[in-house]
Amino acid sequence: MLISNLIRIFRAFKFSLQGLKEATRGEHAFQQELLVAVLMLPIGIYFAKNTVEFCVLFGSGILVLITELINSAIEGAVDRVGTDYNELAGKAKDLGSAAVFLAIINAAVTWALILIF
Repeated sequence: MLISNLIRIFRAFKFSLQGLKEATRGEHAFQQELLVAVLMLPIGIYFAKNTVEFCVLFGSGILVLITELINSAIEGAVDRVGTDYNELAGKAKDLGSAAVFLAIINAAVTWALILIF
């Protein structure tokens, strides 16, 4: 039982790394957001007054990346079904995009509030 659980965890980890590799290679929005996150990391380390502030800054950037991965997955699944216009497919893509937008607003407000105050 323990061995099978460890194998399952290892396989899940492997698939997760494959997903990150695919996103960094082929998803332009993810690449841009990852670049911003990497560039903002030292700024967060410098300006954060304590560990909690740094974790909040770091977490807001990670949330943008997570949301972008989910949005890319939605887009990939919708595109897999077909390229013809479909109202529900368009709605799914728009909702995924809106989620990324809100995550970016969350990160921007979080960074602004912590850096200003």
